[in-house]
Formats: sequence, structure tokens, C-alpha cells
Amino acid sequence: QVQLVESGGGLVQAGGSLRLSCAASGRTFSSYAMGWFRQAPGKEREFVAAISWSGSRTYYTVSVKGRFTISRDNAKNTSYMQMNSLKPEDTAVYYCAASTRFPGTVVTAYGSWGQGTQVTVSS
Repeated sequence: QVQLVESGGGLVQAGGSLRLSCAASGRTFSSYAMGWFRQAPGKEREFVAAISWSGSRTYYTVSVKGRFTISRDNAKNTSYMQMNSLKPEDTAVYYCAASTRFPGTVVTAYGSWGQGTQVTVSS
């Protein structure tokens, strides 16, 4: 398995931006498609974005399309998610995850998870 550690969360005003990072260690990073999920209090964990093994393909949930950008740097074993035009409804704990499938849009498609990073968007 691959070990994942997220960073970059924080408190931001509506309309602001944040960049999340997901550092991987263990097995070969480029062997995995990567995904980002989020979980708000009292809600189920939901899919946000996914990126293929080489980074040539991406997939987004409708609510973030045009505002969030997922990317990866296989030389640095890191996945990123640039989040622009943030809204209060984007407030959640954000998780990165690794999968052997693309695009994995459900939790069960992913075998490795990070611990999460909190993103809070104030109105």
C-alpha cells in the first residue's frame, strides 16, 4: 500500500483560494490513480476529483468543475488540488486517496487514504 499525508487546509473567506497537497510514500506513486474526497459534519464522504496515473486525464464532480483543479507530480510523489472561488458549502475535511482504477468516484474504489485536512470557508 501507499501512505498518504495531506496538507494545506485552513480557514479562508468566501471567494478565496487554497492549495491542498497529498504526499505519498511507500509503493510507486505512479502506479496509482489519485482522488480527492471531502466530508462535511453529519454527511457522507463524497467524491471531489480524480486524476489518472500519468495525469493526462482528470474527472470532477459537477459542483467543483471550473473552480478546482487536480494535478500530480510523479517525480515528487505528490498530488495537488487547487481550489479557487471557494464557497461556504466547500467547508469539509478533505481526504486524498489512491486507487488502481480511474476514475474512481466511490469510496470503495480506493484502498489507501490520508488522515484528512480541514478546509473552512467563511461567508
